[in-house]
Amino acid sequence: MKKLLLLAATFCSIHAFAQISMPQPSTTQRITQAFGMGSIELTYSRPNINGRSLLKEGSDLAPLNKLWRTGANAATRLRFTDNVTIGGKKLDTGSYVLYTIPGKDNWDVILNKGLGNWGTDGYKEAEDVVRFKVKADKAAGNTETFTMQFSNIAPETCDLNIVWGTTAVRIPISTNIKDRLRAQVEKALSAEKVNPNAYFPAANFYYEMDKDLNKALSAATKATEANPNGYWIFLLKAKIQRDLGDKVSAKASAEKCIELAKAAPSPNEEYVKLGTELIKKL
Repeated sequence: MKKLLLLAATFCSIHAFAQISMPQPSTTQRITQAFGMGSIELTYSRPNINGRSLLKEGSDLAPLNKLWRTGANAATRLRFTDNVTIGGKKLDTGSYVLYTIPGKDNWDVILNKGLGNWGTDGYKEAEDVVRFKVKADKAAGNTETFTMQFSNIAPETCDLNIVWGTTAVRIPISTNIKDRLRAQVEKALSAEKVNPNAYFPAANFYYEMDKDLNKALSAATKATEANPNGYWIFLLKAKIQRDLGDKVSAKASAEKCIELAKAAPSPNEEYVKLGTELIKKL
């Protein structure tokens, strides 16, 4: 009986221990960044320095001139849902493993097909999709936890930043959406019966991305005709007229924006302010 009780106690002890959920020593982070006409998904593990040597010859962590999984645990992954250009090479949609080789002044950045690899185990140079160099800079501070993040997000460009210790690396990524957007805009505007809601985004595209001020003004004018109470449209029209050098018309459009923004069912003080500031700077 005593033996049975001892076995039962041992089993309960083991079972209780098995239920303990310990935090990851190197936590996993997943980031999805909307970009271009798709998104970029980043999955990586974040080790801490914990007093160990870092980014030096033979260091405990990320030794110089050695292939690194760019994090801890499984190799870091990047997934693109739209075509991008990185390191001067166009990449198709899909998932890739991100390896790096840290150097004193520059890092090698590698995108590889080895999705089944654990860390650097199984890495094959023949499966590299692109390899290029980026500059290693001095970071503003000292970052204890390995960090990757996206910054400087623009319609066709963004940066993937790597920061650890006192080192910062920037990986530029770009995409081409202008040609595809232009095709969409032109198709919408050339329809036998144009949807009035197409004029405002068309004006935005021609102004912000295509830098065609005449087409932008034409589309903005038609947008105000379709929606004469759209104070946000009049603000865009004022910007276009200002950039065309027509200060008189820009002032009139900005004043209309202010008037409509104040009279809206829910008055928009932000547009009143924007319109006022535009007039002051004419």
